[in-house]
Parts: sequence; C-alpha cells; structure tokens
Amino acid sequence: MDITNRTVFIAGATSGIGLELARRFAAAGSNVIAGGRRADLLGKLAAEGFATVPIDVTDAASIDRARDTILRSHPGLDTIVTMSGIGIPEDLRDPAHFSAAQETIDTNLLGTIRVIDAFTPHLIGRGAGTIITVSSGIGFLPFPVMPSYAASKAGVHAYSEALRAQLDGTGVEVSELVPPAVATTPDAKQRNPRALDLADFATEVMDLLQADPTPHEILVKGVLMHRWAERDGTYDELVAQRSQALAMLPSRQVSNSRKELVMRVTAETGD
Repeated sequence: MDITNRTVFIAGATSGIGLELARRFAAAGSNVIAGGRRADLLGKLAAEGFATVPIDVTDAASIDRARDTILRSHPGLDTIVTMSGIGIPEDLRDPAHFSAAQETIDTNLLGTIRVIDAFTPHLIGRGAGTIITVSSGIGFLPFPVMPSYAASKAGVHAYSEALRAQLDGTGVEVSELVPPAVATTPDAKQRNPRALDLADFATEVMDLLQADPTPHEILVKGVLMHRWAERDGTYDELVAQRSQALAMLPSRQVSNSRKELVMRVTAETGD
C-alpha cells in the first residue's frame, strides 16, 4: 500500500491510536479526514490542518451525513479506517453489566459495520481502495475483565474475513489492524508496563502497511503472542494469567493480603 498519496478517512481519529495514525498518514503525504464525536477535539485537529467531520458510529444518520460531507469535498476518497471503539469492564455475575455490553457491541462491532456499509458502494464504484478494520489482540486472547470488548473485536475479525472474501475481484482491499495494549495516555504505562509505546507502535504499523500486497492482518511484534496463542499451545495458560485481573472488579474486592498475593502472582507470570 502506497501511504504517500492516499485520501484517508479515519472514523475515531480524535485521540489515541486513531490520532497518531492520522498524523502519520499526513506526514507521509496523504490527505486525511479526521472523524469523531467531540467538537472540541475536532477543532484542535482542524487547527493542525486536518479536514474534520463529526461522526457518531452508533448513529446511522450521523454516518450518512459524514459520508456525504466527505465525498462532496473529497471525491477521490480511497481509504477507510474504522478506528472508533470503547472498552468497559464488566462483571458477568451482575445482570446490570448488559448496558455496558450493549454499548460496547453497538460501538465496536455494529459501528464498524455501519461505517463500512456507508462507504463500500463508493469504493466499489472507484474499482480500487482499502478498508482497514481495527480488531484487537484481545479478540484472539480474551481479557476476562472486558468480555464484550473481546467478543466485539473477535466479531470484527470474523467480519473482516468475510468482507474480504465478498469484495474479492472489486479492487477493494480489506486489511485488519490488530493492536495489542498500547500506551495511548500518559498514565497507561503505569497501569500496564507491558503496553507498547504509541509512537513505536505507529511506526511499526506504517511500515507493515507499506508492504506489497497490503497484509490481510497488520500484526506488530507485540501482538503475535495473542494472535497465535492457540496455535502455539499457550492459550489456556495465558487466559488463566489474565484472569487474575478479575480481582479488580468492585464486587470481587479482596483482603489486602489476597491483593498482595494477586499482585505477586501477576508479577511472576509477567502478565
């Protein structure tokens, strides 16, 4: 994929990985349209020189308005990145978790599908283009604290595979970005010392995107243990390690001595 002359729309470009990739595409020479819900953050991006458009991926009418706005001003649009996503801890013993599950799936999975549906006719009409979906290492190696997040991202992976098969022969590529934990905020490294540095992650992603042909899955080195855990026979062990984090759920708070034990086990396993 030539990243130097694309016209890229990123839904979910106002913070984190989406913002960093927007800046990387722009620095490489591509024209970037940044989409997001928050007007204040879109304003800051506009001040940086980005074209911006408000979009709420849970609202079909909002997506249609964004699409029409983008295609009027950028009829050569050739790349869509479905970056919008949320992750919410859930305690599955408490039925009240359902609202979090609903919001997560509506944003991460249905939001991805809505954005793709809005722009696919345009890309097929061009006879060329790229759709970059965004799943997660957690979609392949669940983090039990965020079950619906894992389910939604596994769904994005399966949907990406089917979309690629259905678009075969149209000239439209489908590539799936699979991030591991990435330090997208100043305190993220403190909460998860194993999180990848955002700049290093983005550099590796942009290098991988430039391969010819564009890889079906964009897998940085830090996500390989997640992606291939079942193949490598480490899946059960890693899920068990990650399950230690269930002690963080409010309903499962434990004594200080138990907390210290959990912290020690976690440190020893390296999770």
